[in-house]
Amino acid sequence: SKMAVGLLILLPIFLIHAQNPWDDAEIKARKFVSELTLEEKVSLSAGIGWAVGTCVGNTPPIPRVNFPGLCLEDSPTGVRYTDHVSAFPAGINAAMTWDRDLIYRRGVAMGEEYRGKGVNIALGPMMNMGRVPAGGRNWEGFGGDPYLTGECAAAAIKGIQSQGVMANAKHYIGNEQEHFRLQESSNIDDRTIHELYAYPFLKSVQAGVASIMCSYNQVNNTYACQNDRTLNQILKKEFGFRGFVMSDWDAAQTNVPSVIAGLDMMMPGDPDYAVEVIQAAKNGSLPMGRVEDLAVRIMTPYYLLGQDKNFPAVNFNAFHPEQSKMVNVAGDHHKIIREVAAASHVILKNHGNFLPFPKSISFGGVSTFGLIGSDAGLTDNGPNECPDHGCDFGTLAQGWGSGTTNFPYLISPMAGIQSRASKNGQTVTWTLDNWNIDSAVAMAKSVDVAIVFTNADSGEGYITFDGNAGDRNNISSWNNGDALIEAVANANQHTVVVMHSVGPLLMPWANHPNIKAIVFAGLPGQESGNALADVLFGDVNPAGRLVFTIAKNRSDYPAEVLYESSEKYPQIDYKEGRYIDYKWFDLKNIQPTYEFGFGLSYTTFEYSNLKIVKHNATEFDVMVNVRNTGQRDGHEVLST
Repeated sequence: SKMAVGLLILLPIFLIHAQNPWDDAEIKARKFVSELTLEEKVSLSAGIGWAVGTCVGNTPPIPRVNFPGLCLEDSPTGVRYTDHVSAFPAGINAAMTWDRDLIYRRGVAMGEEYRGKGVNIALGPMMNMGRVPAGGRNWEGFGGDPYLTGECAAAAIKGIQSQGVMANAKHYIGNEQEHFRLQESSNIDDRTIHELYAYPFLKSVQAGVASIMCSYNQVNNTYACQNDRTLNQILKKEFGFRGFVMSDWDAAQTNVPSVIAGLDMMMPGDPDYAVEVIQAAKNGSLPMGRVEDLAVRIMTPYYLLGQDKNFPAVNFNAFHPEQSKMVNVAGDHHKIIREVAAASHVILKNHGNFLPFPKSISFGGVSTFGLIGSDAGLTDNGPNECPDHGCDFGTLAQGWGSGTTNFPYLISPMAGIQSRASKNGQTVTWTLDNWNIDSAVAMAKSVDVAIVFTNADSGEGYITFDGNAGDRNNISSWNNGDALIEAVANANQHTVVVMHSVGPLLMPWANHPNIKAIVFAGLPGQESGNALADVLFGDVNPAGRLVFTIAKNRSDYPAEVLYESSEKYPQIDYKEGRYIDYKWFDLKNIQPTYEFGFGLSYTTFEYSNLKIVKHNATEFDVMVNVRNTGQRDGHEVLST
């Protein structure tokens, strides 16, 4: 049967305040907090220090009232610093599915694993907006559109919290690059804050998110974790956020002033925090009601999600893995990982319907595939060779930094394609040295179809790899990728390019006549190679669509990473305002290589009977019939 599924993009802006569940939980929280001493209330709001407890963040227990303390753990791709867990597709891949149900089910699986490990607060999802294409952590988020990001975040939050685990929306706000993230001021006008950078957090609040993480940077020359405007006025008052705000690790520059400005939880903990906050509360410089408020805010989602009843104890040690218990929480999550990964692959080019490959050896006499490039295979030292994945050796399935998790295994493209091609009686051979162009050309000439792989990596700024300090130095293919692609395409008239990348790449070879197909695979997680094979051989018809714009020139983008500055507090002026990514290209009439939302299918669709019904100034019903007119099942994404 043929299937068509449409997703219509609308932008209603309105507030929905959750009522009964939060109200009931708050009553329980207030009762609990009323029984605490001042010292105990303050202890709820700060960690015990880095590498002191079992998790990356820990609040102390209060034995007198049988409170076990809280475990906070990364990351948006799975449980960090432990084993027997899954490595999920990255945020950009989840977004590229444009499928709320898949994103929700991904969140459910993540929530199951966090709960199974005893984690109270999962540090995700991440929703930076990709203001600059080379931004190091863009891959953790959901792309360059606030509505799309908000919908993805809401689905992820609902999935995670369905398992009784608190989600954490981050990084609030304006943390759009890694260079100078501890000092810089992101200077953003109020309308842009509301309509672009804060909007996904509004959607997170509406989804019932338990916690929000304030970021390292300054916003309009006040640190984000001590910013009354963004925390108290916008987040808590305008958006009606009833959960708690935690700092990114060591992001709070002060103790008492940060608490007054809206910070509820200090992470990972400061030895002077409790002393200063207690003293300020006793001398009246910090209102006692504010201490009560932060304690209630922390405990309300604790009761909301039922963590007071039968919540598992922590069974791992992030800093001493030899002390971890062997608790396997992965279950059958490889299935949803593979499904999301395959659905997120974006077909950018498919000349003459070259893809999918046929399911038999009868392919016009074509029966051999050559896999070319280091990204096709694994390294000799396994997928977890570098701490926090801070390197780029072999195939790329995650970026680097705190947003990562260890791979339980990693199916390489080489393994996935071999497994699938062998069922067809087809032959697969390979060469994995990007710098040996002669070998690549010889391989390309000897096979019927040449599949050439390229990638580009990035991550958090505490790791520098190959001169890239978190943010990418350029947006070109790494490891001689462009030259490799050109050489292979010149040698084989049936060339397919596969790109594993943290974000947009310049593609000077995109229109080469011998390149018949281009697949943007993003960062697919542990089932990478199997998901790719599912797409290449037509077992899955991907509905992946880009969540950012791929430009012809780097200078086409509206903003760039600030790489150098002599200022103590570098000023980053968001002069482009609301016009990032595709909005800038539309405003300036710049033709991209591939636009935001672009993606091909193995089938075709027909639209008819468009109807728009206006209810009021902000609410519309938009209806359209979508018909699959091709020969394959498929999903379609509609956008306005």
